[in-house]
Amino acid sequence: MAAPTWLFDLDNTLHDASPHIFPHLHRSMREYIERYLGVDTAEATRIREAYWSRYGATLLGLVRHHGTDPRHFLHHTHQFADLPRMVVYDRAVGAMLRKLPGRKIVFSNAPLAYTEAVLAIAGIRRQFDAVWTIERLRFQPKPQLAGFLRLLRRERLNPKSCVMVEDSAPNLFTAKRLGMKTVLVSRSPRVPAHVDLRLQSVLDLPRHLARL
Repeated sequence: MAAPTWLFDLDNTLHDASPHIFPHLHRSMREYIERYLGVDTAEATRIREAYWSRYGATLLGLVRHHGTDPRHFLHHTHQFADLPRMVVYDRAVGAMLRKLPGRKIVFSNAPLAYTEAVLAIAGIRRQFDAVWTIERLRFQPKPQLAGFLRLLRRERLNPKSCVMVEDSAPNLFTAKRLGMKTVLVSRSPRVPAHVDLRLQSVLDLPRHLARL
């Protein structure tokens, strides 16, 4: 059997974004919405959360409903005074990735500069054959089907030969529809029907290859 191609999410999959990164991004996005849509804090928070829930990314809602320039939004919301101190990662992730047979691709809704910086800080950039971020997806974020299809077409991949590793169950729903194997990285005991394998940590992946 041929080795699979692994599609890895970035935030809360390859590193822990919850302590520092996500709070910073939520605040930055809220402030951006306040400033450029002219709304108060409560309304900006509601808009951010509503678009994230509906589209999988606040950015897509802002582009569709307000004509926001996606590059302007990403530039202004992904400014970090000291990113290396904010990235929480486990050095063992690099060794884990080296154990996996097959190609490895980062598939993230984050922008390229941020993604490359986090991979470099965690010391794992060389483990990946390609990096797909929101710009290469033409601002069609997961779980939108268009981004998946663009990646598969450009990388010449059969979805049935792919394993997607994610902390977001909705993103894995699209992957499963396309025929991929799906791995949910989550501490929640709830396992949706479209998830083939749930792991509490991505570090557990090599021990469960036989289940994929």
